[in-house]
Amino acid sequence: MSQHHNHDHGHGFGHHHSHAAPADAGRAFVLAIGLNTAFVVIEFVYGFIANSTALMADAGHNLSDVLGLMLAWGAALLAKKSPTRRFTYGLRGSSILAALLNALLLMVACGAIAWEAILRFAHPEPVAGTTVSIVAAIGVLINGFSAWLFMAGSKDDINVRGAYLHMAADAGLSLGVVIAGLVVMYTGWTWLDPAVSLVIVVIIVAGTWSLLKESVLMALAGVPANVDLGKVNAYLASQPGVTEVHDVHIWPMSTTETALTAHLVMPGGYPGDAAIDHIVEHLREDFSIHHCTLQVEQGTTRHSGCMLHEAHDEHGHDHDHDHAHAGHAH
Repeated sequence: MSQHHNHDHGHGFGHHHSHAAPADAGRAFVLAIGLNTAFVVIEFVYGFIANSTALMADAGHNLSDVLGLMLAWGAALLAKKSPTRRFTYGLRGSSILAALLNALLLMVACGAIAWEAILRFAHPEPVAGTTVSIVAAIGVLINGFSAWLFMAGSKDDINVRGAYLHMAADAGLSLGVVIAGLVVMYTGWTWLDPAVSLVIVVIIVAGTWSLLKESVLMALAGVPANVDLGKVNAYLASQPGVTEVHDVHIWPMSTTETALTAHLVMPGGYPGDAAIDHIVEHLREDFSIHHCTLQVEQGTTRHSGCMLHEAHDEHGHDHDHDHAHAGHAH
């Protein structure tokens, strides 16, 4: 005998985890997109006039950030759409695709900036340091303000966190361009301009790598980094009446929501709604798992489910099996 028990966010328990971008994230996206779009135009025009690859490189990066912000905002809106017959989870997964595209977009922009900087090394040209410094200083203010807009929601959503990190990094990078412009103005070291461009690329790639890695993991339905599969298995196996746990699957439904399905072998039969509700609430509060589907079995038949014979983390260490017995996990 088996019995399914599904708990979704519509259940009676209150939630303490954000399931979507914060309510004011929409306003933050609109302001940041508007300000940065205007600045991209100004920065590129004056970068061209001043003959500064560092300034044009920063403009190119800011443009990629504007596109990334648009992707993230669009995904945040789509994630609020109600489920349909075709998309029974709604369009929550679009936020994962947006995060992945955002990271890839940044990597492509970095390649273009690096190539232009290398070419400029071979053919150095005079740079208008004063213009570069003034325009980049405006960028410090705009990017700093934009980063502040996303600070509040950066802890709960990879999209909002990506926007926050990009804006904060841009503020720092624009400051670097200001300094480079001043140095060029007083020393005439034209090589410093493309050198700063390459430093900008290295910093952006370093900051984007974790975003790319996490978004790829989410796109492949990997267990989110903030959830310990072994501890979840051990918790489920330790529940009263549970003699075995198998077919445990944990995956991200969106950049803010995590789902779980598991089979609990309970020879005594279904323990009642209160017991299952307690398990679900604990999974939500302690493991940030928002959507749970638990299948209760009495163990009278052999179930041939999906088995994880050996699980390893990214460092190669052994983790618990997908099969766990009461009190411990293999």
